[in-house]
Amino acid sequence: MKKNLFITFEGPEGAGKTTVLKMVVERLQREGKEFVATREPGGNEIAEKIRDIILNPAHTAMDARTEALLYAAARSQHFAEKVEPALALGIPVLCDRFIDSSLAYQGHARGLGMEGVRSINEFAIGDRMPDLTILFDLEPEAGLARINAHSDREINRLDVESLAFHTKVCEAYKLLADQNPERFRIVDASKSLDEVVENVWEILKNEL
Repeated sequence: MKKNLFITFEGPEGAGKTTVLKMVVERLQREGKEFVATREPGGNEIAEKIRDIILNPAHTAMDARTEALLYAAARSQHFAEKVEPALALGIPVLCDRFIDSSLAYQGHARGLGMEGVRSINEFAIGDRMPDLTILFDLEPEAGLARINAHSDREINRLDVESLAFHTKVCEAYKLLADQNPERFRIVDASKSLDEVVENVWEILKNEL
């Protein structure tokens, strides 16, 4: 694998990115590749504790700005403690969600504005953006149907948001992909799991 590459997996709820990332990681491990796989919010002890606060379904009273700031705080700790050290050693990092999630969910869907949320995150992590972002494209209705069909999946506070909210999230991701075509690679997440995994694997092979 190429060194010092920061690759993120993004998409709406139920798109399957976490499952696909897990399967890709297993394949990379079988091939003996050196890399770091992680997630947001979370990825280390402090950020995981912040994750518990953000995603707790009981915290429905959380203000949108509080939510955005907590995501940025978790991201700052995670980036400083886990992502940046790995990249500094030349180790590729694969991350389940990063700043684009905040831009889509808090910036657009919550109505805080993408630029405002971007500025919060620039304070948190500087101007470091992913080198490659794989976007799992799926209609919100399909994503929510998948969530409801899998009782063993973790149900978080964002899963229970309205369809209108999730529609705005999808709109934001498409806007971000249009604005950053050199960074985004779009995968049709409505296909079978095996097909999506193979599509992602081909993207990684071509880019790495």
